[in-house]
Amino acid sequence: MSLMGIDIGTTGCKASVFDLSGRQLAQAYREYDIVRPRPGWQELDAVELWTKVKAVVAEVAAKTAGDPIEAFSVSSFGEAMTPVSRDRRILGNCILGLDERGREYIPDLEREVGREPLYRLNGNLLDYQYSMPKLMWLRDQARGVYDQADKFLLCADLIYYMMGCDAVTDYSLANRTLLLDIRARQWSDVLLSASGLTKEKLPSLAQAGTDLGTISPSIAKELGLRPEVRAVVGGHDQCCNALGAGVAGERTAAYGIGTFACITPVYSDVPDPGRMMENGMNVEDHVVEGLYVSFLYNASGGSVVKWFRDTMAQLDRERMLEAGQDVYSLLMEEMPSRPSNLMVLPHFASTGPPYFAKETSGVIAGLTLGTGRGEILKGLIEGVTYYFKDGLECMERAGICVDELRPTGGGAKSAAWLQLTADIMGIPLAKPRVSEAGTLGAAILAGTGIGVFASAYEGATQCVSIERVFEPDSERHRMYERRMDIYRQIYPVLKPLLRDIARLGG
Repeated sequence: MSLMGIDIGTTGCKASVFDLSGRQLAQAYREYDIVRPRPGWQELDAVELWTKVKAVVAEVAAKTAGDPIEAFSVSSFGEAMTPVSRDRRILGNCILGLDERGREYIPDLEREVGREPLYRLNGNLLDYQYSMPKLMWLRDQARGVYDQADKFLLCADLIYYMMGCDAVTDYSLANRTLLLDIRARQWSDVLLSASGLTKEKLPSLAQAGTDLGTISPSIAKELGLRPEVRAVVGGHDQCCNALGAGVAGERTAAYGIGTFACITPVYSDVPDPGRMMENGMNVEDHVVEGLYVSFLYNASGGSVVKWFRDTMAQLDRERMLEAGQDVYSLLMEEMPSRPSNLMVLPHFASTGPPYFAKETSGVIAGLTLGTGRGEILKGLIEGVTYYFKDGLECMERAGICVDELRPTGGGAKSAAWLQLTADIMGIPLAKPRVSEAGTLGAAILAGTGIGVFASAYEGATQCVSIERVFEPDSERHRMYERRMDIYRQIYPVLKPLLRDIARLGG
């Protein structure tokens, strides 16, 4: 028996198949591009996304024909919703959270609902990145698409719907719309009324791990799946990533080091809302029932290392690709063993909690004529880690404490990166055996839905094992603490200048 997890990201999708011990049997990946039809607009071609998802599913199904897939679940990023017709046609692209459309509705929503009342209802700080303002824009500026749409579906929901299942979403993804009442666990009449949107155009709600039944026989045949394969409700990618890293209890957090970097702690009791708001922390349902999560995230995670590679190591990359080698290994070897003398503000793209820096830019301070390429790379990774160290301190002030990180994603493959993180954070990093935890978390939910695991917690216990623990070095930690004192002063001093620099291109 095998279980499949599908993970839909902003720049690509993957499918992985696992046995009941969490051992990966097959994986497939496809990339797609962000569509930017106008300045400030960012979309995904939903038809292309669906085509690429079918391709990865068909590939892993063919690779595991001898151990057929019994059930699958889907993990996806949040916010972006796709318009679909009642007869399961995709009617347009999905608008990404980073897209600037919907910004104009925020002042009216703040006056109509209020930031604190909205937070107490939904658990998120009012912002245009969520689905609600995007749907309001579509209603007012693309009325034809809005009226024609029977439903607007988040990316995971879209996959189930196109496979013949009902239009259903889980509570973690529903939270990313800004329309969910997190305590009543239903669409909020207050928020729907304030936005002028209708419940009829939204999917139904269900707990992650709920069995949706079998998929369309024609789709099963097209993808090489058994007609009896079961679809199971998945959830928000960061929540599935945490589950796949074994983060199903308190005082532990997943540290996803992908294109975006995100720390996801788990807790059972929601801290005081006033303290949470003051420290920029959201509240969201975990895919494990009865637990909640918050997020610290920054788009300048693995993306800033990719920028460094493409900008400062292009020739090395081409040479090593020809030799079938990994250029990242070469670059990591160039990093000095000691902490760098650089101070990097990792605002190369908009940041998330706790500061939500929108109009900003990155800073590399401390460069000299003696600064080498390896030290710049180390400074970039240190800067990203300082950002999250600062964020964990905000979380602690809000009442969320973390004693251990579980690293996942591409960055988790680098021992140098993980040791550096432990040294800065001052807490251990326990690296799971499976670093692509998002698809494993989805597969665990699939197993929960068909009764293979009694609960998502049991599934995580059975499928997740720790490969190595990176303990902080006490001497390097003391050195980094002195550097953190400097880092904390940079953004408040430079904030107005960085805003002015960001506006130069406007």
